[in-house]
Amino acid sequence: MRSIRKKEHIENYLKTTFQGDTLLGDVFLEHNALPNLNLNEIDTSTTFLGKKISFPILINAMTGGSSLTQEINRDLSMLAKEFNIPMAVGSQTIALEDAEGARESFKIVREIIGNDGVVISNLSGQATADEAKQALELVDGDAIQIHLNTAQELVMEEGDREFRGVIDNIQSIVQRTNKPVIVKEVGFGISKNVAERLYNIGIRYVDVAGFGGTNFVEIENLRNHAYDYTELYSWGIPTAAALVNCRKLPKDLKLISSGGIRNSTDVVKSIVLGAEVAGISGELLSYLVHGGYSYAKEYLDSLVYKIKILMLLLGKKNIEELRNSEYKVTGKLKDLV
Repeated sequence: MRSIRKKEHIENYLKTTFQGDTLLGDVFLEHNALPNLNLNEIDTSTTFLGKKISFPILINAMTGGSSLTQEINRDLSMLAKEFNIPMAVGSQTIALEDAEGARESFKIVREIIGNDGVVISNLSGQATADEAKQALELVDGDAIQIHLNTAQELVMEEGDREFRGVIDNIQSIVQRTNKPVIVKEVGFGISKNVAERLYNIGIRYVDVAGFGGTNFVEIENLRNHAYDYTELYSWGIPTAAALVNCRKLPKDLKLISSGGIRNSTDVVKSIVLGAEVAGISGELLSYLVHGGYSYAKEYLDSLVYKIKILMLLLGKKNIEELRNSEYKVTGKLKDLV
């Protein structure tokens, strides 16, 4: 059933039409007409999870668990290796429950990326510490994402309805695993209050995964014929608001920006707002499914080149300088931060 659902999620993602607003457009960055830099001086490299990566971009969790998703994970991991950027696998629950075939769709990621690259495991907030250890071992993960997807589960006809004790599960994983734990949403955003509660139990990485990108209410609504959930399509915290508000917490809480990250401007603004890296999933998947590996590679080539252009236009020669850029909040975002 999980394997069929994974396939349906990909098919339904490609059918979605609702477009939310991340509010990253309400972040103003001032042009620098005298940057005193050459383009070839721009250094986009940074360190993430203890390893040097070439760009502040994460191929975020998408899928795994079937022959179709194994092909997708193969291509995504080849892109991660070619660009030297981190990759998070999709939920590994199916691999812990299912046959060897499902496991292979995840193991292929580390096999292709190699030991020098960053691979991140993934399980739900319902997972136990022992399951987290198994998931990490399966892909030799540098960290594990624990995803929070309450809204998705509630719209999913066969989804969970009980969420009591999730924070206790996460705390147990933090205490009993020796790898960093990243808590992420799946597209509805993490508030400052939730991030603070996570920080208090030992979480030092949060992926805000805000509203504006892949909409799992719409995806599940296409699968669930019992009710019409259209009115919930606009539910969530816009990515920019989640980032700005969570950045008010202590600096040792590392933030990942995701949810509607589609272009170089989104990535640059995410870093300016305080993210370590920006996670891309749906946009990259669309390029990969519609045009294959070369099409997805062209998209990333263009993305990273334009990141360098934007850094030059801001007069920032490296990622650390970019993080210290000044910005102004305008529009609707101003009312939410």
